[in-house]
Amino acid sequence: MNGEEIGKEQDELVTIATYPEPMEASLARTELEAAGIPVFLQGETANSLIPVAFVSQLQVYASDEAEARKLLESMDDAPESMEAVTAAEIAAEQAESGEGSAEEKKK
Repeated sequence: MNGEEIGKEQDELVTIATYPEPMEASLARTELEAAGIPVFLQGETANSLIPVAFVSQLQVYASDEAEARKLLESMDDAPESMEAVTAAEIAAEQAESGEGSAEEKKK
């Protein structure tokens, strides 16, 4: 264990968000983990079993709190639209099947 890991172990966990929906909690956790921020989701199992009775608490180390909050805010500021997701899925399917667009076929 290096000094940074020891410091993290002693660092206090803070709750930066609560989620009544398990899917929202998972999306937030995935976003933070992709940015390299260790995340703990307290109440995840109970929330998945009985969502209306429990909430999931998204927790990070206090030293990561500011960065984690900025990332969560940026997720809220620019949510991905269903149109963008659908267009990306269609493009990926076309690329896999080799169909491509009409413009790509002309080239």
